[in-house]
Amino acid sequence: MTTSDQRHPTTHAGRMPRVVIVGGSLGGLLAGNMLLRAGCDVTVHERIGTELAERGVGIATHPELHAAFESLGLPLDDAFGVRLEERLALGTDGRVLARFNLPQIQATWGHLYRSLRRIFPDERYAAGATLTRVGPEGEGVRAHFADGSSVEADLLVGADGVRSTVRAQLWPDCVPQFAGYIAWRGVVEEERLSQATHDLLFSRFIICLPPGEHYVGYPVAGADGDTTPGRRRFNFVWYRAVTPEQHRHMQTDASGHYHEAGIPPDLILSSLVEEARRDAEERLPPVLAEPFLRAPAIFFQTIVDVEMPEMVQRRVAVLGDAAFCARPHLGMGVVKATGDAVCLAEALQAAPGDLAQALAVYDRERSRSGRSLVRHARRLGTQIETPGQSDAERALGAYMRRPETIIRVTSVPTPCSPMARFEDDPWPPESDPGLQAAIE
Repeated sequence: MTTSDQRHPTTHAGRMPRVVIVGGSLGGLLAGNMLLRAGCDVTVHERIGTELAERGVGIATHPELHAAFESLGLPLDDAFGVRLEERLALGTDGRVLARFNLPQIQATWGHLYRSLRRIFPDERYAAGATLTRVGPEGEGVRAHFADGSSVEADLLVGADGVRSTVRAQLWPDCVPQFAGYIAWRGVVEEERLSQATHDLLFSRFIICLPPGEHYVGYPVAGADGDTTPGRRRFNFVWYRAVTPEQHRHMQTDASGHYHEAGIPPDLILSSLVEEARRDAEERLPPVLAEPFLRAPAIFFQTIVDVEMPEMVQRRVAVLGDAAFCARPHLGMGVVKATGDAVCLAEALQAAPGDLAQALAVYDRERSRSGRSLVRHARRLGTQIETPGQSDAERALGAYMRRPETIIRVTSVPTPCSPMARFEDDPWPPESDPGLQAAIE
């Protein structure tokens, strides 16, 4: 797949382009499958040399993702994820403070990855291909890899995540910005939980707001994708503010090495894990502390965001977290990558042979969407109390921390959210007097 003498002519009228996708996780596989079905000649190049490992994290799904998967022949059946109907906001004493009915399917990273990988041809997927640089090649582009090989194409798509090599080369000023907080994450098998805890947690989306913090939890499929009751897991995310000094310490392993791009879970200091578990007992209601304490492993995710000036440079486009990366409160990371992949495929189909026109459409539509999502997620992030917040941010955070508000804005598509805002809309919305009062 990556021989140095591979050559592909530039696009001609009516011909779909040759596309090289850098990154073979969810975003890359979504794009690969979409573009392949649109008629493009596509290969996906992933730096990891073996099958990507199960990440053990839950993925909120929304109608845009459902439609895309069904268009690829991946049905929304009982195996897709765990179906929930109700949301609860709990106080730190465990009392139910608010309820909200919202049907939603909670999937897992592993299930979505396996589904997309299964339908993408093996001969078009190159593992162990580490991109070193991107360069022009005539009217096209050439991707150079660490093993000395290279591939020429009409279009290169960077789908290599928040620490994107493609973005670092072409948009060096667009680096992930630390949000001032981290998220402790983990999953626990339902059989490990007490009956009382199980009864409350395994049919609902749960939110709790310890002072200055935010906890979210919901059931997902088991490690093998099994959604049968008794075989599922409970996924939790606990957002907590940390200072830059604390964050640096957390990303330093026992040997003293600082992992700037994120510390691997198995290198997190055991003292930090023990401290987090002690804090869970003190700050969370027992029903939510129990999963945190009984999970076989927990790890933390550094919360960052990235905002791009555009998503296209000449014959290179970026998508998913390699482009705009929004904080996880939206539950829209995979959904955004899906929207990017769908838009790119549709734009190429609508302008066969006119790659510049297709990329201009993609850039305009998805940059606007990505910018809106990043800024919306920043507003949701004001609920976590970090140093340096403005008066308006503190007021907005206080409004969102109301139980009846938080369960309606967390992990909800922006057009449906009470806090929805697009760039042409006034802020705050006149239809929400409570939010206006909070800001004013």
